[in-house]
Amino acid sequence: RLSLGPAIERFEELFAERVGAPYAAAVSSGTAGLHMLCHIAEVQDDDEVITSPIAFVATANCFIFEGGRPVFADVDPQTLNLDPAAVEAAITEQTKGIVVVDMFGYPCELDELRAIAERHGLWLIDDSCEALGAEYKGRTIGSHGPSSVFGFYPNKQITTGEGGVVTTHSEEERDLLVSLRNQGRSYDSRWFYHVRLGFNYRITDLQAALGIAQLEKLDRLLAMRSDVAVRYSELLADVDGVEAPHADDAEHKRSWFVYVVKVAPGVDRDAVIERLAAQGVEAGLYVPAVHLQPYLRERYGFAEGMCPVAEDACARTLALPFFPQLEPADQELVVEALREAVLGSDPFTKFALASELPGLAPCPY
Repeated sequence: RLSLGPAIERFEELFAERVGAPYAAAVSSGTAGLHMLCHIAEVQDDDEVITSPIAFVATANCFIFEGGRPVFADVDPQTLNLDPAAVEAAITEQTKGIVVVDMFGYPCELDELRAIAERHGLWLIDDSCEALGAEYKGRTIGSHGPSSVFGFYPNKQITTGEGGVVTTHSEEERDLLVSLRNQGRSYDSRWFYHVRLGFNYRITDLQAALGIAQLEKLDRLLAMRSDVAVRYSELLADVDGVEAPHADDAEHKRSWFVYVVKVAPGVDRDAVIERLAAQGVEAGLYVPAVHLQPYLRERYGFAEGMCPVAEDACARTLALPFFPQLEPADQELVVEALREAVLGSDPFTKFALASELPGLAPCPY
């Protein structure tokens, strides 16, 4: 069986059990899952949907596909997730829903955001594509009630090459997802019987079989990723001009997807990336602000200054090499290269760094 086979159903059962949701529907990508949830929410032309400016573009695309208009609320400077106060301030009479994000695997303030949505009569979708295995208030992401979407692109915690899963607490919504992913087909009648407009968002049996094998070792993969992250944070503790990712607390347990640091204000982030590359260390721009992507600027007129906290963060973040089998010696190499890249050879870079440190007077260059 290559498609629509028993491995898909088994994968869905195992995944739902793993995240603590009663239902799951496997799809061709996380983007596909987000899109179908927006379709089910009946997004109409020019309906406003609030989302985060720090995310992958699919988080906004999913409702733009349906004619929705993106409204970006600013983020918390530490967690880089949506600031609930900014979300509340962004609500208008045209607002219909909120797409929240568990960015870089760190759980968003789901209870506050959900309360805002309920208070204003809005639907809410959780983009958890980067957060498989994360926990919020002692419960796994996906178990809290709102429909969540997980992605399995090769850089995620588990992979099926391409693919995703939507978890839901509604049997009716699960049945809709299963129909919509397969061209709106009905499973209560003859085979070629389509009762609604649908999509080709099927996952294959081959991918589902791979997903089952990946789930079997998820705990080990998560532990290995956590170990790599802990080592990075320890190594970075004495590196001036670099801020490690926000740490877990009693209510938030991150699932390590990537390891994204911030350079200090005044440090040329792009020059740091170039210096790292010259030393054989690949670092990525993670991630540009969504509202400043060219197509969104052109279509909606978005510009700098709309989300200052997010824009500042996106100008200073970079992702270090990160994967479960990353060796400690290689991490030491990366951190030493980063230390040198941040300091650089330009005295004005060192001057900028010194001016940001409390209690230190700038040197008189």
